Amino acid sequence: MKITVETLARTDLKTAWSVYNTPDDITQWNSPSPDWHSPRSQVDLREGGAFNTRMEAKDGSMGFDFEGTFTRVVPQKLVEYRMGDGREVAVSFDQVPDGVNVRVVFDAESENPPEYQQQGWQAILDSYARYAEAKAGAR
Repeated sequence: MKITVETLARTDLKTAWSVYNTPDDITQWNSPSPDWHSPRSQVDLREGGAFNTRMEAKDGSMGFDFEGTFTRVVPQKLVEYRMGDGREVAVSFDQVPDGVNVRVVFDAESENPPEYQQQGWQAILDSYARYAEAKAGAR
């Protein structure tokens, strides 16, 4: 089963792309809620390159590595990757009049209900958009 989430980042395409794929930026936005964070991220943004972002509850009660391998990279347009468990993800960046529409389509996992997965990924993507807009405004 495929799940889709999307957001509008009110920024330019270059900023939207960079913020999504740069480790220092990822650690600033990659969390579904204020009680989670990503203390570290590594990205080798090329086909065959790996990524690993650590997500943890701020209280230290739980955490996990979100990791995988890039299978396709089209700069400022598309990133596809395979997660460590074999699930596939595609992230597209489309310039629109108000900014950049970012759409993530991913294979659902079997541990959690699809609605829960969609809500979590949407919350992270919304956090990304807020951060991208703030970063663009700071320039």
